Amino acid sequence: MKALKWILIVVVSIIGLILLTALFVRKDFAVEKQIEINKPKQEVYNYVVLLKNQNNFSKWATIDPAMETTFSGVDGTVGFVSAWKSENKNVGSGEQEITKIDPGKRIDYELRFKEPMEDTNMAHMTLDSIGENKTLVKWGFEGVMKYPTNITLLFLDFDKLIGGDFEFGLNKLKGILEE
Repeated sequence: MKALKWILIVVVSIIGLILLTALFVRKDFAVEKQIEINKPKQEVYNYVVLLKNQNNFSKWATIDPAMETTFSGVDGTVGFVSAWKSENKNVGSGEQEITKIDPGKRIDYELRFKEPMEDTNMAHMTLDSIGENKTLVKWGFEGVMKYPTNITLLFLDFDKLIGGDFEFGLNKLKGILEE
């Protein structure tokens, strides 16, 4: 009986320590990758503002070429939604909506993941002219983990987790546009 009491005290103490630690751990995370594309900014923008085109360069679209995709709204405008569903757990299912456009400069998206986990995060693409025929494209992803699950941010490196996927997509985008 005494051993059970001590085990219970230790377990409650560990849980308490984890919950206390989570109070002091950041809740936000962000990943952003960039690439230079040898094309004028307007030409690059005209391609990336169309969300359907993302399936041509996104790493996640190449993981499961058989995934189901549906679209609603007018592509390249606020409110356009691209939805996907895959049996592959690395792709899952969800939807992405264009939430804001700064013409020629930035596109903001809301990502609503449904499977394998439910979550909502934000993503963006920005474009900057760095020469007459050269554009700097940045692709980013950011979000917030609620307490107490934010404790996992001590062990997760989102840059290592998905940064390579953004680099893959940007390199593929560069190949498509510079073809």
